[in-house]
Amino acid sequence: MKFDREGFRTLIKDHRLRLGLLVFVTLVCGLLIGTVLPGRGAVSRAIGRDSATPLAIPNPVHLSSEFASIVENVEPAVVNISTTQVHRAPKRPRLPRGFDEGPLGDFWNRFFEFPDMGPMTEHSLGSGVIVDKKGYILTNDHVVNGATKIQVQLSGQSTKYTAKVVGTDDETDLAVLKISADRELPVAKLGNSDGVRVGDWVLAIGSPFGLRATVTAGIISAKDRGQAQGVGGQFQHFLQTDAAINPGNSGGPLVDMAGQVIGVNTAIETQSGGYQGVGFALPSNTAIKVYNDLIEHGKVTRGSIGVSFQEEQSTNPTVLKELGAPYGVAIQGVEPGSPASRAGLKGGDVITAVNGKPVKTGNDLVDSITRAPVGSKVEISYIRDGKERKAGVTVESRDEVFSGNSSPSGNSPSEESSPVKFGLRVETLSPERARHLGMEGQRGVVVSGIDAGSFAEDVGFQEGDVIVEVNRKGVESYAELREELGRLRAGDEVVFKVLRQDQDRGLLTLFLAGTVPS
Repeated sequence: MKFDREGFRTLIKDHRLRLGLLVFVTLVCGLLIGTVLPGRGAVSRAIGRDSATPLAIPNPVHLSSEFASIVENVEPAVVNISTTQVHRAPKRPRLPRGFDEGPLGDFWNRFFEFPDMGPMTEHSLGSGVIVDKKGYILTNDHVVNGATKIQVQLSGQSTKYTAKVVGTDDETDLAVLKISADRELPVAKLGNSDGVRVGDWVLAIGSPFGLRATVTAGIISAKDRGQAQGVGGQFQHFLQTDAAINPGNSGGPLVDMAGQVIGVNTAIETQSGGYQGVGFALPSNTAIKVYNDLIEHGKVTRGSIGVSFQEEQSTNPTVLKELGAPYGVAIQGVEPGSPASRAGLKGGDVITAVNGKPVKTGNDLVDSITRAPVGSKVEISYIRDGKERKAGVTVESRDEVFSGNSSPSGNSPSEESSPVKFGLRVETLSPERARHLGMEGQRGVVVSGIDAGSFAEDVGFQEGDVIVEVNRKGVESYAELREELGRLRAGDEVVFKVLRQDQDRGLLTLFLAGTVPS
């Protein structure tokens, strides 16, 4: 059989044409079907229509009902405080003699003299909380300090009551006011701030920017914020919160979930002047003690035994290790004639306990003493020369213990000094210089100069300091100091025992510690 090549090619072309036509028709049919029949979603709905249950909009649920009930109970006791201060106007400036005469007299009078000015009035706003139905109000001292007129407005009322100051305490920035009303006033209950935990919910209530009855919510973000963290004063150990506190909130309450006031809003940490997530409230336990003293005595009396210290240096682990103490607070100064002085305590002793309660921070020591009744006796456990000792010390009024401190101070420039290691320039302490520094009979080496940026500057040396020990080894001359410093190598720990005459606190015993640089 003869193969027809040309016919075969024609057959192939015809087959391809038919195949292409079939594919085209199939696609067109698919498109037509897709436009006529319902989509997949419609099919799904059709399938589930018989079995699905229609959704219903639920009734509203008050998830924050607990917050709301607390506010309803506490807010009536929160007040708005407005103050007025009148300042004497600055005196009218007097022109130099002769300037008001001659052809330029009118010029000088018109452009360089000020018109007569009357008294200048300043207004400010704050908050407070009623703690006694007779009208006693707790607020901040800085809210009312210097005010010539104080007015109090209760929540939801337009009446303004004129308040008088019962007492103030600058150390804790607290004040107690009193208003007279023709009825018993709503009161907020103060709670025990010692039970507060980091993470607890709290509400801040007050008048930020004059917006009365404003409530913000947050948590306790930290406790016991004080001088060691750069916040507040010696007797201010704050609760820290992220509940929004702004200008005008000062003096208002910080409330826990039991509806009790556990703090008085006092300060904020801010770079802009407004809320930035960090606010501080004085704990209620501190506020209660201050309040009781103010209403009973008109002032706050705090106990003292007459010792002084600096937290950073006195609790430095290197210093304590060198003094043979596992923990405690190293005394820097003892007030002459004070209870501590009469009990035999000295600078350099490390107090480790008060009445058996361990002292590990400066706050532990201060709180134990200031909370003790004036006239009571406390047992002080301390370490001297590595040995534990005890002493009974009578607590006296802090104002009386530290009154009349007029210890000599100051230092005269050195006539001749020599450099030693670490950027120190020193000289042997002469009897005359010792008398001038108020350290008659003292032996040691006086610092006459410190190089900028040196190790000596880093650890805190000042001109006039008298070095008496290096790592518990006594030094009485320049030569002995140079010998002791020569033994030190890079990486060694060193503790200098230093005497420093302070203008306010008298003679201090300091321990300056650090690691020898390479």
